Amino acid sequence: MPLGSVRPSPLVEQAATRLREQITGGTWPVGTKLPGETTLAKELGVGRSTLREALRALTGAGLVQPRQGAGVFVIATEPVADWPARLRRAAVTDVYEVRMLVEVQAARLAALRRTDEDIAAMEAALDGRKAAAAAADAEFVDADIALHAAVVAAAHNPVLTDLFAEFTPALRQGLIDLLELTDVRAEEENHGDAAHAALVRAVEAKDPERAALVTQEELQSTLTLLRTRD
Repeated sequence: MPLGSVRPSPLVEQAATRLREQITGGTWPVGTKLPGETTLAKELGVGRSTLREALRALTGAGLVQPRQGAGVFVIATEPVADWPARLRRAAVTDVYEVRMLVEVQAARLAALRRTDEDIAAMEAALDGRKAAAAAADAEFVDADIALHAAVVAAAHNPVLTDLFAEFTPALRQGLIDLLELTDVRAEEENHGDAAHAALVRAVEAKDPERAALVTQEELQSTLTLLRTRD
């Protein structure tokens, strides 16, 4: 089918959309070499610089791959899912394994970098977790995550903070489901209180190895429960 000219603005987005439609619609199957820049630019009614930007967007989406001296080839007919979408589809145990990697290092850094304000925030979150012990599972999970978020924030690494925030929705639902399917809070409403208090004390004492170990053990115990649920 003919590509058809695009309207003046925004040219890059429109060009990328038209090219994407050809790929996802099967006009250019996987393995196909795209027509040359001159041909594509002419069919789309755009300049070659605009076309190159559009092709870069498709490369970033995992649809095409430039090959030096050979041209641009189709490598997939569906774009690669973005990170939040992949997390939503992932098994909670897989997400939790990565969470452990992030939080163990975050706890270690928090113990090295924490401020008095960070400790105050962690103490408040620990109190909030205790106060939520008699509440519904969702509220207790929210309070638990808030405490972990306070520890991660104390690492003072914005990438770690953002990464933890990306995990939160998937973790939250997985933990709520876990509590609903097990009786851990029937035996102990404030499940894990001692471990979380120990984590705060280790960060306060500026003991990075202790903070990392407590985090590792606490998260591992939850991961074990998640795996027995599957």
